[in-house]
Amino acid sequence: MATSQRPAHVLVGALGTMGVLHFAVPKPFDGLIPASLPGSRRAWTYGSGVAELAVAAAVAAPRTRRLGALAAALLFLGVFPGNVKMALDAAEAPAPRRAIAWARLPLQWPLIAWALKVRDNA
Repeated sequence: MATSQRPAHVLVGALGTMGVLHFAVPKPFDGLIPASLPGSRRAWTYGSGVAELAVAAAVAAPRTRRLGALAAALLFLGVFPGNVKMALDAAEAPAPRRAIAWARLPLQWPLIAWALKVRDNA
């Protein structure tokens, strides 16, 4: 029986959407970049947008889906420190923004598991 490719297609859509948003609305992403990194925050925002689009393309192609999904899992793991920074920076923010920032942290793990499942089903 063939495995459904729907999880892979939805992952492509999520990664592609986030990648495009890095270019269309970069300011929120700039705030996730630690000041200690060399170069401008905007350059890192654009670079991470390119990475998300490249990973989406790799997951989209059946031939590279397995490697692309592993890259997606590593990407989700790699952005976790930025999400921690966002949560810590929201300490003085209004309660809804604080709640969203902290709620994002445990959501990284299901994203990683999703990407690994796509890899395993490729």
